[in-house]
Amino acid sequence: MNFENIILQVEEKVAKLVINRPKKLNALNRATLEEIHNALQACKINEDVKVVVITGAGEKAFVAGADIAEFANYSVGEGKDLAAKGQELVFDFIANFPKPVIAAVNGFALGGGLELAMAAHFRVASTNAKLGLPETSLGVIPGYGGTQRLPQLVGKGRAMEMIMTAKMISAEEAINYGLVNHVCELEELEGKVNGIVQKILNNSLQAIESAIKAVNDAYVDGVNGFESEIDAFGKAFGTSDFKEGTTAFLNKQKPDFK
Repeated sequence: MNFENIILQVEEKVAKLVINRPKKLNALNRATLEEIHNALQACKINEDVKVVVITGAGEKAFVAGADIAEFANYSVGEGKDLAAKGQELVFDFIANFPKPVIAAVNGFALGGGLELAMAAHFRVASTNAKLGLPETSLGVIPGYGGTQRLPQLVGKGRAMEMIMTAKMISAEEAINYGLVNHVCELEELEGKVNGIVQKILNNSLQAIESAIKAVNDAYVDGVNGFESEIDAFGKAFGTSDFKEGTTAFLNKQKPDFK
């Protein structure tokens, strides 16, 4: 599969998806969003892929935002369509992806870039990372889930302040806010993420898929997350991974999940 704006590499069960527009600080345009979706679709059906890591090309930016030049002259209808299709094809698609998705934030993560990182299941940032939602400084609001996911991660008050002031926060502030899980030096970022990935790969990816859905269900209107958990917990008893995991535990062995 050939791409112009991203790079997709699959190695040892891990798909590395790199936003590759360094001259634009990896800004998102429609073409890039479509390529991200197509790459993730390929990862979803590829049984060799167990975990996805999303990052940006270069050392300056994860994704510095949306490509403003592309939508500066959009109408009301075009703007709404931009947000709706972007959320469906990429941001919600990532949030509900059945395999773990980790954002390796290696620089600026602003606007759509922070929204992309927040859609991932969790985030690891380098010390040079700057994160924010500056949309109100452009006379618009976050349109790729930022007004919804940021409060879930940092709380309503902090989210309101970040959106209203359009300010950037440092990686250290981001970890204090709960916006990222870990912070490390830029040259250590890949190794840090790989270490987490290896821990994930030791566990039942079938169980992890069920856990992703159960956690997400807690944030869906009209869905009882506790009921989703109970249902998924019960179904786990009928899987080969449950048999392997419990048998290995009782025999004091390391499980070999298929």
